[in-house]
Amino acid sequence: MNVQNTEFVKSAASRQGFIFDKLPKIVFAGRSNVGKSSVINKLLGRNGLARTSSSPGKTIHINYYRVDDKAYFVDLPGYGYAKVSKGERDRWSGLMEDFFADAGQIALGVMIVDARHDPTADDAIMAEWFKKAACNFLVVANKIDKVKKGAADEVVPFIRETLGLQQNTNVVAFSALEGFNRGLLLDHITDAVRQGSIVPKECG
Repeated sequence: MNVQNTEFVKSAASRQGFIFDKLPKIVFAGRSNVGKSSVINKLLGRNGLARTSSSPGKTIHINYYRVDDKAYFVDLPGYGYAKVSKGERDRWSGLMEDFFADAGQIALGVMIVDARHDPTADDAIMAEWFKKAACNFLVVANKIDKVKKGAADEVVPFIRETLGLQQNTNVVAFSALEGFNRGLLLDHITDAVRQGSIVPKECG
């Protein structure tokens, strides 16, 4: 799969705008300002393709990128921004409920957390969305380059424990700035694309 052969397809603000064709969907989620767009851009080798919002938490859209006509990268709106109103949170929640109601479209969930900080309550909620919707998901600990060497080895097991992840759920230390473990993460994504959009029926 040539990840550089990628194009933006559309933004969806409601279920009516979702894409339901047969291409596998790699779904990215993360808190506002966690570096989700930077992770996607680093994976695709295309600076600026996935764009950040100038108003965190205000953009309630799901962005679709078609990768080499073999899969979609699906960029979910960021969550957990402290200044967002209850109305904005409700809009986000409703959009996620609609999206995850069609769990079969998720070939792989990629949940991004900040390696420098403890996973938040919002991160735990997002992990539960993926657990209930599709067993095939992993966690990316972004900004590992900003963690002191002595503490970096503790990041992965701590995230696994905090989010209550099973041992077969991959946690990948990553740096969108330096490209650390880019190849490893792409391998996981490529494997998911090969398997298509078949999702195990029992998750946990």
